[in-house]
Amino acid sequence: MQSINIGTRRELFVDYLLIDKMKKASLRMHHPQPREVVLRHDKPWEGPVSLYHTIIKDGPRYLLFYRGWPGNDSPDVYCVAESADGVNFERPNLHMHEYKGSKDNNIFLDQSPFTHTFAPFLDTSPGAKTEHRFKAFARYKLNEEEAEELAPDSNSIEDWTNSWVLKAFSSPDGYHWNQIFDEPIITDGAFDSQNVGFWSEVEGKYVAYYRSFQKKEDFASGVTGPTTDAGRLRSVMRAESEDFKNWSPGVLMDYRTGESPAPVEEFYINQTRPYFRAPHIYVALPARFMAGRRAVTEQEAKITGVFDNQRSACSDACFMTTRPGSRWYDRTFMGAFIRPPVGPGHWTARANYPVDGVVQTGQEEMSLYLDEHYAQPGNQVRRYSLRLDGFSSVHAPHDGGELQTKPLVFSGSELELNYSTGAAGSLRVEIRDEDNNPIPDYTLREARDIFGNRISGRARWENGSSVAELAGKPIRLRFVMRDADLFSMRFV
Repeated sequence: MQSINIGTRRELFVDYLLIDKMKKASLRMHHPQPREVVLRHDKPWEGPVSLYHTIIKDGPRYLLFYRGWPGNDSPDVYCVAESADGVNFERPNLHMHEYKGSKDNNIFLDQSPFTHTFAPFLDTSPGAKTEHRFKAFARYKLNEEEAEELAPDSNSIEDWTNSWVLKAFSSPDGYHWNQIFDEPIITDGAFDSQNVGFWSEVEGKYVAYYRSFQKKEDFASGVTGPTTDAGRLRSVMRAESEDFKNWSPGVLMDYRTGESPAPVEEFYINQTRPYFRAPHIYVALPARFMAGRRAVTEQEAKITGVFDNQRSACSDACFMTTRPGSRWYDRTFMGAFIRPPVGPGHWTARANYPVDGVVQTGQEEMSLYLDEHYAQPGNQVRRYSLRLDGFSSVHAPHDGGELQTKPLVFSGSELELNYSTGAAGSLRVEIRDEDNNPIPDYTLREARDIFGNRISGRARWENGSSVAELAGKPIRLRFVMRDADLFSMRFV
């Protein structure tokens, strides 16, 4: 078996990439804990159908971008809220755009159709200029003249006319935005939801994940539940770019459990982004959309005030991962990441939609956010929290369990572990060679019991914590655990 070179990367146990075998242990997903409501969409320019949120941590400030839209015949706009801690958000009075006679608002964009789905990100590429620190995808509808210019072949004009594309925007501060290219940058999708992107430091290029519709037979695995219509599924495409202007043709992202086919479900938004503590792991927080699966009665629907067209479906938040360059999502965990809470207001079509982005909000805490009560008078954003790296873990019960990794090559001198145990629990680490023989001084008998709850603990043996003499050599790690969870590891 070929060794996996992890260097000093932090590795999370979100899939089976590093796992060779487990005995009485298992991968366990951890559910985020609901916290406070951070924003109520109660301003005149916001309202029931405000959606498509993005959270960005820019130095000491947190920026929450979102579409404001009361619905009906009112225009949709894009807005921003600010926070110093990711918990308490305020609307800056930007005085940029007038809404019903007043510029006292937090609207930064009012140009339709860009305001329907506007998805920003912080450009961390080495060549990013100050005036383009933020970039964004915005959906745009081509007219006949634009379509003819893009597709001069008369046989293809019909395909382009009135089709939707993505255009590019940039900003120096997150408030003042300008379109940066006249022509569209991505043209091979439907784009009728939140289309996200980022600079990948691992791949050294821009990556986009965006909405498409695919035929059922395009997927390698079966289909679960009702679908949008008889022949199409909401799906996700992936494209790449070196310069943010010229993009590769999109490829369909398949949904699988590890490398085995899993049932394909519809994801309305994908929210795919590098995890900030391990950027070689792309975390996706999609909204799973269950068309035709009605959970509320007519009376409950009337009480919540939900729009009529939102009554015949339900949705929840899921957790998936993918790796740089991969053309499939790993669905190790098929269940809901965040289940809809009690109450009919959480069980309508587009409730429980995750915000794009996961941010650190404390020394040991990260936060993610959900939009609740879409198309209802109480539309709002709630914060959820997890420990750092806490999406999932290797879990061992009270009577014990084991994990053994595939052969690894590392750099560094100590093994850092993110773990939690019960008061009677423990975790010990044995290091073996690539032939699976215990290495002297690092055997299980010489391993010290590790217990407690630490984000960055250290593995230890009788001779101390140093593993420097093993750096660069193929090794296997054997974790013997009891009433314990191991969230992540790295060599430092």
